[in-house]
Amino acid sequence: MAINPHNRKPLKVLSALAALTIGLYALLFAVTTWGDAQWQPKLGLDLDGGTQLVLKPVLVGNAKVTSDQLTQARDIIVQRVDANGVAGAEVTTRNNEDIVVSVPGTSLDKTTEDAIRKSSQMRFRPVLATAPGVNQPTPTSTGTATGAPTGAATGTATPGTVVPKPSATATGSATTAKSGLPEAFIKATTPPTPTGAATATTGAATATTGATTGTPTGSTATPKDASDPAWITPDVSKAFQALDCSNAAAVDKIVDDPAKPLVTCSADGSEKYILGPVVVNGDQINDAAAGYRPLANGQPSSTVEITLSFKSEGTKAYGEASKRMVTLPSPRNQMAATLDSRVIVAPYFQAAILDGQASISGNFTIESARNLANQLKFGALPLSFTLQTRDQISPTLGSEQLRMGLIAGIIGFALVFLYSLAQYRALGLVTVLSIVIAALLTYVAIALLGWSHNFRLDMAGVTGLIVAIGVTADSFIVYFERIRDEVREGRPLRAAVDTGWRRARRTILAADGVNFLAAVVLYVLASSNVRGFAFTLGLTTLIDLLIVVMFTHPLVAILAGTKFFGGGHRWSGLDPERLGAKAHKPRYAGRGRVAMPTTASVASDGSAL
Repeated sequence: MAINPHNRKPLKVLSALAALTIGLYALLFAVTTWGDAQWQPKLGLDLDGGTQLVLKPVLVGNAKVTSDQLTQARDIIVQRVDANGVAGAEVTTRNNEDIVVSVPGTSLDKTTEDAIRKSSQMRFRPVLATAPGVNQPTPTSTGTATGAPTGAATGTATPGTVVPKPSATATGSATTAKSGLPEAFIKATTPPTPTGAATATTGAATATTGATTGTPTGSTATPKDASDPAWITPDVSKAFQALDCSNAAAVDKIVDDPAKPLVTCSADGSEKYILGPVVVNGDQINDAAAGYRPLANGQPSSTVEITLSFKSEGTKAYGEASKRMVTLPSPRNQMAATLDSRVIVAPYFQAAILDGQASISGNFTIESARNLANQLKFGALPLSFTLQTRDQISPTLGSEQLRMGLIAGIIGFALVFLYSLAQYRALGLVTVLSIVIAALLTYVAIALLGWSHNFRLDMAGVTGLIVAIGVTADSFIVYFERIRDEVREGRPLRAAVDTGWRRARRTILAADGVNFLAAVVLYVLASSNVRGFAFTLGLTTLIDLLIVVMFTHPLVAILAGTKFFGGGHRWSGLDPERLGAKAHKPRYAGRGRVAMPTTASVASDGSAL
């Protein structure tokens, strides 16, 4: 049986939609079978419960929390929670002091919890002294450490080469900064040879004791700047000697006061440091991004780095510090970058950095670098927080409200179904089929978004889905009424379908465009509960547009070629007599003849034959 050439294009469009739907469900089946997805959409806090974290600020001395600090911290935590793909989370303050974070789901992964509660305060402090992270017997004051360096230090450095500095230890091994040396900190072609610093040779490394390693002596002088060894008071020296970085909890007890020196460990616990006061704070970071460091030819390398840019005040402070520190002896020519009071990298300067552009590279994976950059990009919290309580909370609405919402949706669908049959008769079945296909696409879209972006459907989102039934039906009504108007003008059904679609398309696009724009504005400006409604409204608006273009119009075009619809059966909903079709006026047919065209003698383009 030959296929009507008028139906070939609509059949191709319907086939494309069928392939898209099957492909999406095949993807959901794959990620459910071999991944961690699930067939059911994830539910939000009000429908499924979740985890509640109560964060208490860590204060220095007699400091008090201000309302501005709490508001800023709450806004940053909201951004961090949303950046991790958690929909429907609630972040509030309590007693003008604590921050309460409620996250949907029966379990909260460690990555999300760390992103929520960690201060992620990156600070830049000058290094005053270093030593091995694990306490060892104090070496004899010989002034010389023997042994061959394990680092790749050489006596000279080529342009652009990262040059590790050997540090004198009790075993005499040369080490580099454990997290790597960022290129942005190293711009000159050769490193300086500071007085009293460890000198790398081709065969051995010699080092002097003093500020570099060993036991720093306390000072009572007044410090002149952040790099002055006078910051090492007897109390600081005592804390430095007592610190054992092999104890993971040792740093957690340290109070990080930006105006005072800091005794801390490296991120891996292999080294401990005495650091001067903060020269650049984390709030001066303008932007942060993670990626692979480019090679000289522009191609990405295998080295993961986090690039930072400073604000104007931070650029000035960093430039002044680098100009001062570049001439100092080791390790005082090193600038330590600390994150949550731990040193993640401590490179040395070869030249002053005045443009405010820096990078951090080291033992990062691309995932960990992106998580860190994401936290820094949204800003450092104005306060450090400790986890006070962690509790499981029950749903505020629960399954009963979800059941009532679904019943409301079914009632709405039934009313649309009855109205469509009463108003459009058999043509109303197209409306029902269109809504069913739209529901199938919406369901798989929400389930896949729950897997890929941790989208969770809350009660507000369910409301958006119910409203979408009316929005979808409205598009079909506009289209069908345009077709019926063309039939009333005396056009045959095929011509009425084509002409009616061209006219209805503009109206449908305008209506869906307004709905989508309203959803976007609502999603950006509203709180978390209303954002669920806005998101589902925007999603269903796009699906409605897809269904009208790829299902409703092609299906009606195919039906117009059938005897039942094209012939204007009284139950088709397109009966010209029932619609009150107008009779055509006589037209001039040439050579004095007058033709009286009937409905059946009208060409497919709408002109009389």
